[in-house]
Amino acid sequence: MVRAQTVSLPAMNTTQVSVSGLSSGAFMAVQFEVAFSSVVTGAGIIAGGPYFCSQGSVFTATTSCSCTTELFSCRVRQGSTHVPDLIAFTDWFAEGGSIDPTSALAAHKIWMFSGSADSVVPQPVMHDLYAYLRHYVDANRISYTRDLEAEHAMPTDRYGSSCKTLGSPYINNCGYDAAGELLKWIYGPLFPRNTGNRSGRFIAFDQSEFIPLPGWHGMADTGYLYVPPACDTDAGAGCRLHVAFHGCLQDLDDIGTTFIERAGYNAWADTNKIVILYPQATAIFPYPNPNACWDWFAYDDTRYAQKNGHQMAAVKRMVDRLTGVSPVTVLVREVPRCRPGRCT
Repeated sequence: MVRAQTVSLPAMNTTQVSVSGLSSGAFMAVQFEVAFSSVVTGAGIIAGGPYFCSQGSVFTATTSCSCTTELFSCRVRQGSTHVPDLIAFTDWFAEGGSIDPTSALAAHKIWMFSGSADSVVPQPVMHDLYAYLRHYVDANRISYTRDLEAEHAMPTDRYGSSCKTLGSPYINNCGYDAAGELLKWIYGPLFPRNTGNRSGRFIAFDQSEFIPLPGWHGMADTGYLYVPPACDTDAGAGCRLHVAFHGCLQDLDDIGTTFIERAGYNAWADTNKIVILYPQATAIFPYPNPNACWDWFAYDDTRYAQKNGHQMAAVKRMVDRLTGVSPVTVLVREVPRCRPGRCT
């Protein structure tokens, strides 16, 4: 797909918002799901971790929530993310109004995938995510697949490198359709996917409508929307909305539109009236975000995991446009940056 001229994101009336993501996109999907739990109905998490895992620390993000630094040894193990602390932070933020009430999480459907060969976000981090979610969500509403020998990538059954490959474009052909599985878990039984040529259309839209100077905040100038034929009239009435967050090094500058076209979502969107929003992150060179990750470790904003965080609020404004909701200003009390019970 050649990058098209950008236009304004269209106003639509979609419903049943869900999110998913890989790697930094998975951490972002968890953040978005928890912070906007009254809006989101479900999430698909591939190689991610618990909400607020990094606690705003790059060191924690790269040694305890993932193994992504060459400067220090990896500290990932079962419990290394300190789930009780993360639950305490979550409840604290909810009490202050900087995220939605946690009670809304109980109605979510959550799909999780962790490759047993993942060397970037090893399985203990995903096990901690499961423990975190179980504090708020019944087990029968969570699907957790962890027995496929897959490396750190988006698993598909049609496209990509071999399943145990670690490298660009971080989409691997594992004989497993993660996009389809997560959409079916979140939304229930779906019609079979489109196995022919794509029938919907892509819209390249201007992300600066939703966040001023997006490149300063780790977001690209352009985002993408996929609209299946059944959602291209009547402002998408009767269609559902899914937000797909790419991972690090899967941005437009690194792999073009490969994630947008090849991750597997669009074929299911074509036959099931699902609009797919692909917001786009970008690199900030040489520091603090050279790999075009989403902000899950405070590289741009100390409020990165809360509703009024720069990237979080920008994507929520996109969702509001696509669901016909009038944006509202989030009013919260100031939350100090310290551990609950240890503030001075």
